[in-house]
Amino acid sequence: MNVHLINPSHVSFGTAVITPRWLFVIAGATPADFGDPIIEDETLKQVDPASIQPGDIVGIGIHTGNALRGYEIGKMARQRGAYVVFGGIHATLYPEEARSLGEAHSVVKGDGDVIWAKVLADCRNDAPLPVYSGGRIEASEFVPARWDLIAREKYMWASVQTVRGCPKHCSFCSVWRTDGQRPRQRASDAVIEEIVQLRRKGFRFIALADDNFYPVTLTDLQLATRQGNTQRLAELQAIRAERFELMERLALLPRDMVFFTQITMEAAEDPIFLEAMRKANIKGALVGVEAVTPEGLKDVYKDFNCAGESLVERLQTFRRHGVHVLGSFIFGLPSDRPDTFDATVAVAARAGVTFAQFVMLTPFPGTIDFAKWEKMMEADPKLIDGIPLTRHWLIPQASRPKLYCPHPVMSADEIRNRTQSVWDRFYTVPLIWKRSNFIKSLRGRLTFVLISKLYRQMYANTGIATDSARVARSTRWARWLAKPCQYLFAARPMPDLQVPKSAAPQAAYEPPMLTTIAGS
Repeated sequence: MNVHLINPSHVSFGTAVITPRWLFVIAGATPADFGDPIIEDETLKQVDPASIQPGDIVGIGIHTGNALRGYEIGKMARQRGAYVVFGGIHATLYPEEARSLGEAHSVVKGDGDVIWAKVLADCRNDAPLPVYSGGRIEASEFVPARWDLIAREKYMWASVQTVRGCPKHCSFCSVWRTDGQRPRQRASDAVIEEIVQLRRKGFRFIALADDNFYPVTLTDLQLATRQGNTQRLAELQAIRAERFELMERLALLPRDMVFFTQITMEAAEDPIFLEAMRKANIKGALVGVEAVTPEGLKDVYKDFNCAGESLVERLQTFRRHGVHVLGSFIFGLPSDRPDTFDATVAVAARAGVTFAQFVMLTPFPGTIDFAKWEKMMEADPKLIDGIPLTRHWLIPQASRPKLYCPHPVMSADEIRNRTQSVWDRFYTVPLIWKRSNFIKSLRGRLTFVLISKLYRQMYANTGIATDSARVARSTRWARWLAKPCQYLFAARPMPDLQVPKSAAPQAAYEPPMLTTIAGS
């Protein structure tokens, strides 16, 4: 009996930018008496059906974007006599779909770290349950990843998680509903031990794969203070202090290490936090800008962001503190107009955004946007290839529309074409080269150009192209670009690297500003 852990993908690039962390976490949750799991990441290569034998256990993790491919694998594995178990955010939302369309014996809802061992034991005893509830476990129960199983030469960046959950409630995001709004934050010891393990293997670029690396804002602290809620204030201060302790310890790691994370725009108001990020070598962050107009921000329940010149200033603040921004922008919002596309490119350029992604509004399950859209579609249900549009992830890739919500003034084709044009303009070689001027070495600047082009190929042409031929060409280009990028990101292994110790007790990491807030 072998345990297979499969990350489904319709497109394989041979090399991946960031490790799919869940594969190695669930590998770590697999008891030793089951042997080492077989890791199969389809962003590298497709699963070979012959590798799955009767009696094997196949764990498949799915999000909405790869659910259809996951169901194909599930059916194949069950036909070959294996036990099929689904998990992940989409299976948590639609367990019955995974059982009916993916032919799953079992579905794990929520966190799989703790419950996975029971799932395996029940399959071994030929008594798997239809549904297992993993719930939202505490951070002390998070399982460290089995990085000894990774194919080092296949990934450019590794990933380590420091916190699950996000206190925000953005309309297009399901994380706060599935992972919760209470930050569940790992102790710095566990995080640093994983990072050191990865640096020993030759990874120096690490993504801190968090729902929100900045779970406590200055506004949160000020509100608790004004309300006189001393218990809440103490909780928030403790979470914040732990963030500073972690960053203090990251700063003790080898100086060639580079960290990237995901953060909200509000961090720009917190210079002490940004300075700690700079010292910790957190040199990049995905910032959800979403929209550049006040109307657009209202569309997505993100009025804590800024628009116009205030937005430019906030984004520039990150750069002044040495944090490069990957700005995320959404097109197709009800308030968007044709000039929104030009305005977005202009803001990204003036703000000094280093990377950017431009996505079209898609209603994903578990979000407020999806619930509104699904209700709206009840009056006029539409089918594509016999599948309801409200189950768009089940529609074959070639038949899926590129825009799901009707727009008041623009057609779907116009929005798609304008979005593609923005990608094309932002990622021209001259502009990429100009953005690389913060890098001193020629090798570094060439690396920046290559990774910029690779990013565009992977996330633009294979995502919003309208025909399979263009997707195939983009995939070939991405495979070609990925090989030199992987070489350029690789570092010399440091097998003797030791875990740095914390330099001071936790209380020492409380920033001076907190004292001011508490006394105001």
